[in-house]
Amino acid sequence: MAWRVGVDVGGTFTDLAAIDEAGGPVRLEKVPTTPADQSAGVAAGLKTLLRREGVSPAAVTYLGHGTTVCINAVLERKGARTGLVTTQGMRDLLELRRQIRDDLYDLQADKPEPVVPRNLRHEVPERTLADGQVVTALDVNAVRAAIGALVAEGVEALAVCFLHSYVNPAHERAVAELVRREFPDLYLSVSSDVLPEFREFERLSTTVMNAYVGP
Repeated sequence: MAWRVGVDVGGTFTDLAAIDEAGGPVRLEKVPTTPADQSAGVAAGLKTLLRREGVSPAAVTYLGHGTTVCINAVLERKGARTGLVTTQGMRDLLELRRQIRDDLYDLQADKPEPVVPRNLRHEVPERTLADGQVVTALDVNAVRAAIGALVAEGVEALAVCFLHSYVNPAHERAVAELVRREFPDLYLSVSSDVLPEFREFERLSTTVMNAYVGP
């Protein structure tokens, strides 16, 4: 006997569905979501569902998991207080984006507020070219000072995104090592790990969102 289980963690309820691979009806369960520790609600739902159907946990051969919790956190602006460390000159990329607008000449067009306010975005001296060549060494002291200032502002998560780090991630890795060593309580999101691809805005915004919902 082999069972497949699917779990959907929502903002209010956690829904579970299970089916015997040999056939038969889909078995359902619904339990309250536990925001402080979402795994607790999942575990409670699984325990109830499997016990009711007389299924051993060892018989579960597949567990699929999905959630709207991250989307809800972004829409409701309930994510972690997040800071950003980026290449000098790139602080405003979250507002500039890719300059794609529905109406090119509408200077009053509304844009979503970035989840990281400008005062929590710090630039540091460093520069890597598109071919991976380092033309400005990373200023580690500036990095340390920037992160210290962000921690003093109460940030819980840190996004790190440097120009062209998808080609040469050395500077981002150096920052990550510093954070893990000197600021271990920070949730860390590094662009060369999250989305090691070209196009700066997409990589930056994805890295920031990952930090925002990560903790």
